[in-house]
Amino acid sequence: MKPDRFSFFFWAVLAAWLGGASAAEYAPPEAATGLGPAGRVQGRHGMVAAANPLAVKAGMAMLEAGGNAVDAAVAVQMVLNLVEPQSSGIGGGAFLLHYSKDGKISAFDGREVAPAADTPALFLDAKGRPLKFYDAVIGGRSVGVPGTLRMLEAAHRKYGKLPWATLFGPAIALCEQGFPVSPRLHALLLRDKFLPLQEKAKTYFYHADGSPRAVGEKLSNPELAGVFREIAKGGADAFYTGKIARDVVAAVRGQQKNPGLMTEADLSGYRAVERSPVCGNYRAYRLCGMPPPSSGGVAVLQILGMLSRFDMGSQPESLQAVHLMAEAERLAFADRDRYLADPDFESVPLSGLIDPGYLASRSALIRDERAMEKVYPGKPPGSARLKTEGGSAMEFHSTSQISVVDRWGNAVSMTTSIEDGFGSRVMVDGFLLNNELTDFSFDPEREGKPVANRVEPGKRPRSSMSPTFVFDEKGRLYAVLGSPGGPFIIDIVAKTLIAMIDWHLGMADAIALPNVGSIGGPVLLEKGTELEDLKFPLEKLGHEVRIMDLNSGVHGVERIPSGWEGGADPRREGIVLGY
Repeated sequence: MKPDRFSFFFWAVLAAWLGGASAAEYAPPEAATGLGPAGRVQGRHGMVAAANPLAVKAGMAMLEAGGNAVDAAVAVQMVLNLVEPQSSGIGGGAFLLHYSKDGKISAFDGREVAPAADTPALFLDAKGRPLKFYDAVIGGRSVGVPGTLRMLEAAHRKYGKLPWATLFGPAIALCEQGFPVSPRLHALLLRDKFLPLQEKAKTYFYHADGSPRAVGEKLSNPELAGVFREIAKGGADAFYTGKIARDVVAAVRGQQKNPGLMTEADLSGYRAVERSPVCGNYRAYRLCGMPPPSSGGVAVLQILGMLSRFDMGSQPESLQAVHLMAEAERLAFADRDRYLADPDFESVPLSGLIDPGYLASRSALIRDERAMEKVYPGKPPGSARLKTEGGSAMEFHSTSQISVVDRWGNAVSMTTSIEDGFGSRVMVDGFLLNNELTDFSFDPEREGKPVANRVEPGKRPRSSMSPTFVFDEKGRLYAVLGSPGGPFIIDIVAKTLIAMIDWHLGMADAIALPNVGSIGGPVLLEKGTELEDLKFPLEKLGHEVRIMDLNSGVHGVERIPSGWEGGADPRREGIVLGY
């Protein structure tokens, strides 16, 4: 049967296969103690790693039907929209790195944009003071123009193999047949106090008595199935124009609290952007990541570049290694807050920030025996023309990572998000809308100067998403990875890379190591892990230390002699499948 002639029978069989998951299938094999990996799987030809078993199976179905990495990523994303709605979907945005078998790397920017009517004062109250985070999030004000579908369509048009409509089959089948509510989704519904305030979301996610859908309870979404059918038939235009676009605008503008200013013209005018990846070296490896408006690729390269003069030792996460990592991360985040924003609006000194000489000068500030008292942004080459100041913003952890390698050697690393858990909580036509505009700096000025990451019409908020490719000394694709985690994504990806390159761990073991790092302030140690023992020694070095939950969701694939091996983060519900 040819891939472009899938019958109703095929999708009925596939639906039964996909829908066969039980609640037990979602349980991580081990707690996140660093004592062992979850989801180590090998495959000779290719792999799919993502945050939900049903989504991974959908991606594998595309590969087995003759599709490639882009085809699989589209199918995975559509199923994630249904089964992991708190994290990503067509109401949000994403960054996608694509590696083709001829060696070309493409970086697709599907980041949301601010509506044309938004101003730098978007998140200020009547007295000109920044709003509290959730006062800004809930409702239409925080909703950026979604970018995921336009980006996926652009990537598919350039690199996809299967027909676009085919990629929506698994998600449509699951929408109509229903899927079992996972333990993670149930737990998040149980503690979210804002979602039940939205009538459509309340009706879908909760029972009449207000209790959340139970673990293992079958949940269907015929409204979303209808949306997927329209997009499968009409392409992304079916989302960005017509009825669906009108519904999105009505939902955003019609909120009683925090109505937004999005228009149909904002949606129809959205464009995904193909950018050049940002690349650099660490040891014998070459790494490529996402350029601005993501800060992830630059910051990861800065951290590793500053650490390259140090012997990170053979002992994973030793006191000295954690100290050095935290110091490099503090310096990288100072530069991030100062310089990184949407490059279409701000003059970002991109090459200067990853210049080896500049990174060597920044690294010289790191001392083996003592933490820096204060950390300031540097002055990279090309920064003199920058007239604005930086500005930090709140970023939360509702994000997901998709990593795929196909039989031809093509690969996708895609990080996708709606920002906070369940985004803005606004639900329309069966899917949730993002709150990505709260990734902008709330205060548009600092010390009388405009903040680089301030809100402006048509601007993309800065992100920390860090989809990453790693190439070995022979130039071969060695690893594909990324993670959710808000601004801590940068530290999580850096930790995983250091574990693989310096400590010679496989992907699954590197992912399972306890999370550690700094996002510019205290050293953060993952609660409930052996890293807690480092709190006092780090404080003796002069660090402020906090122990907290550091929930990541790394999904990655690495090259091994027999093909590929993948890893799924034991802190989430994802799996890896190979073929």
